[in-house]
Amino acid sequence: DITQMAVDAIVNAANNSLLGGGGVDGAIHRKAGPQLLAECRSIGDCPTGEARMTAGYDLPARYVIHTVGPVYSGSPRDRELLTGCYRSSLTLAAEKRLTSIAFPAISCGAYGYPISAAPAVAVDTCLAFLATQPHPEDVFFVLFSENNHQVYAECLARRSMRA
Repeated sequence: DITQMAVDAIVNAANNSLLGGGGVDGAIHRKAGPQLLAECRSIGDCPTGEARMTAGYDLPARYVIHTVGPVYSGSPRDRELLTGCYRSSLTLAAEKRLTSIAFPAISCGAYGYPISAAPAVAVDTCLAFLATQPHPEDVFFVLFSENNHQVYAECLARRSMRA
């Protein structure tokens, strides 16, 4: 449960309005309390592939980084936009010198990004970013299902064998 993570920032798989929705987005908004919605209203929309940061309010995390993943269409642009979600989120964390961040499986729920392809984008983008930046120091992938956990674990294991 990403809403239970005691990290500097959790990442919200948000919609363009940032005003809450279902899945991870709804859970984060419910747990953070009404102040989160008020701050999101003051920010306005967020384009797909970008990220915005708010306070964490009633969450254990100090901040919420809201990113809008692509609705999967099967085009190469989907990968570019998903990469942008991770890179933009990590950039915001680095700018604040945050030491820890937790990601859900962005776009893998209602937005339909295949769980067979998304972990490679997430892991490769995070590893490339961390190779050049001192912050964040710890990156967590908080996954809803055992199947998602297994797919991410296998992806991480393959990357470790190449390193």
